Parts: sequence; structure tokens; C-alpha cells
Amino acid sequence: MSIIERLKQDLQERETNGLYRRRRIMQTPQGVKVTIADCEFLNFCSNDYLGLANHPEVIKSFQQAASHYGVGSGSAHLINGHSQLHHQLEEALAGFVNRPRALLFSTGYMANLGVISALLGRGDTVFEDRLNHASLIDAGILSRAKLQRYAHNDMQALEAALRSSSINSSIKEKLIVTDGVFSMDGDVAPVTELAGLAQQYDALLMVDDAHGIGVLGKTGAGLLEQENLDATQVPVLMGTLGKALGTFGAFVAGDEVLIESLINNARSYVYTTAMPAAIAAATLTSLQLLQTESWRREKLQANIQQFKKGAAQLALPLMASDTAIQPLLTGDAHQALALSQQLSAAGYLISAIRPPTVPEGTARLRITLSAEHTEQHINSLLEILASLFNRVNEND
Repeated sequence: MSIIERLKQDLQERETNGLYRRRRIMQTPQGVKVTIADCEFLNFCSNDYLGLANHPEVIKSFQQAASHYGVGSGSAHLINGHSQLHHQLEEALAGFVNRPRALLFSTGYMANLGVISALLGRGDTVFEDRLNHASLIDAGILSRAKLQRYAHNDMQALEAALRSSSINSSIKEKLIVTDGVFSMDGDVAPVTELAGLAQQYDALLMVDDAHGIGVLGKTGAGLLEQENLDATQVPVLMGTLGKALGTFGAFVAGDEVLIESLINNARSYVYTTAMPAAIAAATLTSLQLLQTESWRREKLQANIQQFKKGAAQLALPLMASDTAIQPLLTGDAHQALALSQQLSAAGYLISAIRPPTVPEGTARLRITLSAEHTEQHINSLLEILASLFNRVNEND
């Protein structure tokens, strides 16, 4: 069988199993109301948690910077693509998350690949939660270190693996890696316990707080701020700019040695084009808005509580989450896809999440909430969800 024939067969099997993925073509900016194929939808599947992606001040900053710096950086950071705006943003992000330094990456995926590959190599071991983001799993594999995955948020399993590794004198370095907020489940990692285990077993701890930065913590600095963990307890922090901050890119924050080592050794930093300076300017503005307009986080939290309370009253199969990611479990991939299509027909945009993104038998609707959603938006969503799930139960 040729490669093309195998690919064709794979696509056919995906279609049969309800796992085929298709893109939607947006005709409007991000927001709680979007247009696709000339139809308007209430949007419940965006990571624009604070409603900053289309904020007029953020757009204005982008336009002003683009008029001065152009729309492309022209080169990698280490050649001549590192502008004054990039540097200002790195300093602002470091201050925001209370770390000595921060380093910009073009995407969160590249940040994770670059960090783990720079920190580890053959003879080392990386310990990862089984539900970590794909970029973290791929990074562990590409680092050539031994990858050990522990059951989701199972600290006993992790400790057993760490204890076993301590006995093995051939293991050099140990790195524990976890999502802060798990992107498909919405629950959070027990970072305080992880920090304790890292210290006990002489391992380094890295937290990917892509879905926590901007929305968790007193000032929005993320899960580590919420749990009062400093740079000593969590030496490696990754955050993204394309979710709560509403722009694009990612950063890694840590001490001087970490950041200088990444500048010199992280291949996905060294060998790629820098983000446009205009993006950095827009992010500086969104970061300022995030810090000065705490009502956005407060409104998001109120929306989360409203949705959770309503879902409980309606006995909807909501998974355990206190974050903006609120998954409704269906189990069956075909059912998740059918529900997503029925919601779309009713004017609600919600993605069906199916294997291999989530484990077999755990397909779901992934509902994400924004500070821009109103009480009426959420109540109408709850009403249509109750109707659809009642219909499913009647047919079972």
C-alpha cells in the first residue's frame, strides 16, 4: 500500500468512526457573536477568555506599531528580528508573573518543544501527566529523554516513579512537567504537591499555564499566583499570549540562567522568525488592560458559576472544572459530533472533542466561557443543552 493510499484509508476510517476533523471559515473577528458561512452564532468555543482579541485599544496599538515597524519581523530574534517592543514585552511579562526574566516564543507549541529539548537529553527522565497537552508529550519524546507518564493528577503514582528513578544511578536529570489548567478537562494540577515532590526528589518542575495566565490569581498572573508558588518552587513557567491576552505567541519565564540557556540552546527559538513587533505592541496593551480592568476576571468567574449552577440544576453531565473550560461528557464520539451539529443548527458554536485529543470513551462538548458572555447568553445555552440531552436520554 502506498503512502497516499494509506492516508486515504485513514481518512475514510476517521469519517466512519466520527473522528474526521473539518475547519470552519470565520467571517468576523473573535467575539461572543461570530459569523460563519453567512450565519451568526453564539460562540462558546473560543479561548478569548477576557474578550481582548478584538479590543479597540489592542487593535490601535497593533496598527500604530505596524506603521512604524511594518507587519513582519524579518528575521529570528538572534539575527535582527528582536525589536525594542519585543524586549519591552519580555520585561513586562517577567514583572507580571514575578520572575526575573521572560523569553518570547512564536507559539506555545514551539515554547514547549524548545524548553524541554534544551533542558533534557539522553540519560535524563521527564515525568508527565497523561493528560498533558500534545506539545508537552511531543517535547518529551523529541528531547530523547526517557518519558514516564503518570495517571492524571495522581501524586502517588508520580511519587512512586520518582522514588524508583532515585534508586537508578544511571538517570542524570529529572524534570516534572504538567499543564496548569488541563485544556480539555478544565481542572487544575495540584501544583503545590508537585512542587513538594520536585524538591524532595531533586527534580525541576515546569508548569504550562497557557489556560491560567490572565484568568487565575489575584492579579491574573495565573495558577501559580493563585497557589502562592514562587520561582524557586516552580523554576520553569510557560504561558501563552493567544488565549486570555487575546493576541499571539508565548513566553517562558524563569531565572537568568534558564533564559540565557534557552536563548542559546532552544532550537525552536534560535531557528525561527520572531513574531511581528506589532503583535508585541498589541500584547503590551492587552497586558495593561488585563491588569487594570479586573472586572473582566470577575465577570468571567460569575459566568462560570452561573453556568455550573444551571448545569447542576438540569443534571447535565458536566465534568469537574472551576475554570472557563466546561466540558460536557458524552462518551461516544458520534454522539458528541451529532450534538455539536444540532447546536450549530440552533445557532450555538461548540466543538465536539473526540479521540485522539481525549482518551477513548471520553468524547465531549468543550464549552468555553468568556467575560463577554451575558447572563442571557448562558441561560439560552443551558436551555438548548437541556433540551438536547433530554432527547438523547429518551432515545437511550
